[in-house]
Amino acid sequence: MNPAQVVIVANGGANIASLQFALARLDVASTVSADSAQIRAASHVILPGVGAAADGMARLRQSGLDALIPTLQQPVLGICLGMQLLFEASQEGDARCLGIIPGAAARFAPAKTRPVPHMGWNTLDILKPCALLAGLTDGDYAYFVHSFALDVSAATVASTAYGADFSACVQWRNFYGAQFHPERSAAVGARLLKNFLAIR
Repeated sequence: MNPAQVVIVANGGANIASLQFALARLDVASTVSADSAQIRAASHVILPGVGAAADGMARLRQSGLDALIPTLQQPVLGICLGMQLLFEASQEGDARCLGIIPGAAARFAPAKTRPVPHMGWNTLDILKPCALLAGLTDGDYAYFVHSFALDVSAATVASTAYGADFSACVQWRNFYGAQFHPERSAAVGARLLKNFLAIR
């Protein structure tokens, strides 16, 4: 089997270096790029993101990647904001997103016991078999930092509860998403990244 050729989409976000380190711990090299040809030629594409949806989409449009990403045929993994950008829209800045997966991200309703952002460790509830989740089980902990989330839908393969259930992991054709940060989720995150890289 040919080694993975991983491209991380250069779309801002302080988590890119941590993501590269997480991949390096799996002995996988990665390239950060906004070059359409390089992204299209990759075996696996990761769309990271930290910050506001409108800003993330503006950066993708500036580089023309908003038109490219929905056409990709290889496995694509959106992380945190990157996962939200795979959907149609976000209430954050009334952003129109990539439109690959039906649905729109909405802000958590704050409560005394549930501050926003949702930050820290929370458990996964596996809803459907998915190659991305091989070896993970109900109750495994992952690390989240986000204020907006997607409802559970046909694309959801794992959920997490924070007041109400929301999509923790999704799959739609060759597009995958993790609302949590695998690069900060210890053994669970490493397993998810390893699983993603094994998808062909």
